[in-house]
Amino acid sequence: MTTTPGIPAQPRIALYEAEFAADPHAAYARMRTRYGPLVPVDLEPGVPATLVIGYDQARRILNDEDRFPADPRVWEQTIPDTCPVRPMMEWRPNALRSAGPAHFRYRAANTSALGGVDQHHLHALVQRVAAGTIAEFSPAGRADLLSQFAWPIAFRVLSALLGCPDEIGRRIADGMARIFDGVNAATGNQILTQAVIELVALRREQPGLDIASRLIAHPARLDDTEMAHQLVTLYGAGIEPLTNLITNTVLKILTDEDFSATVHAGGASVREALDTVLYRDPPLANFCITYPPQTVNVDGVPLPAHQPVVISMAACNNDPALNAGGGSGDRAHLSWSTGPHACPARSHAYLIAETAIIHLLDALPEMSLDLACPSGELTWRPGPFHRALTHLPVLFPAPTAV
Repeated sequence: MTTTPGIPAQPRIALYEAEFAADPHAAYARMRTRYGPLVPVDLEPGVPATLVIGYDQARRILNDEDRFPADPRVWEQTIPDTCPVRPMMEWRPNALRSAGPAHFRYRAANTSALGGVDQHHLHALVQRVAAGTIAEFSPAGRADLLSQFAWPIAFRVLSALLGCPDEIGRRIADGMARIFDGVNAATGNQILTQAVIELVALRREQPGLDIASRLIAHPARLDDTEMAHQLVTLYGAGIEPLTNLITNTVLKILTDEDFSATVHAGGASVREALDTVLYRDPPLANFCITYPPQTVNVDGVPLPAHQPVVISMAACNNDPALNAGGGSGDRAHLSWSTGPHACPARSHAYLIAETAIIHLLDALPEMSLDLACPSGELTWRPGPFHRALTHLPVLFPAPTAV
């Protein structure tokens, strides 16, 4: 039981437990019945927050930066450095955790740097990386498509876009994984910080045709600390969510017989599969965190000052209050967020995931992929923010030796 001065005590729902990760949509349904669109939750033991599961309420909050800024500096004064979720939530000098002029400055630099990515070059890059990745596991006739396909593609493509050498990139990926899992998150934060500092120094000395170099050259004149935190954000938004978007979409194609048949018959596209997953099981299920500086009343519910307000994109997308259903072609979901903090790399993520999955299906024609275990035996990683499998094992005919 968690209490807040002036607000009646209510039992909070734990988002960090394996039970929630195993069936979040059942949990969201129970939340609606008990609390309505604004739910008292714990992100970790002793870390209270409000989870927004109503679509209308989420849109209002995400577009109200004055009452719901993204700056957590007052909140984090009450949170120990060892808290597993702190590295995902703490203040950084970047667009994600800033408001007002600072947010505008950081976002302008990031939008400009991302806008310099050539889409044709990116498409070719993903095809090349996907081909090499598939070639590594195809002789075995079995693979874990999370660790052997989706993750390497996200890691290698993002590192190439950012101008990051493999050795530094591996440490960045290790740090990010620890932070997302909430296991040794403080250590992960240290690993990540040191690695991005080295990347900034490298690109200042040797600029190239990459996102990091364009950030450095931007008129915002970001200093080394600011540069490091922009790269932390780009890696955080790139590797883990993109890995999970690819994996969750492949799982959808493998386990939904009607959907699989239409994809391979040309009746539905991989883009539609991606949209279906973004609508139902987005890779960042609960995020878009804000920290109201004063208590705010939303539809009769007081949201405490300086306590996190977390948007559940997964629950909001499937809010029964919406008149429109979640058809495969419906892109009105909140999985890219909305308002001043909407994802600036949406088109890039779509292109990478779509190209990678198409390449996989082309390399293994006639849907020769099969799950290596019953779908009910697949497990989901616990954690309040992500929707992520632990693994996605598949079987397929190995190439015949000639």
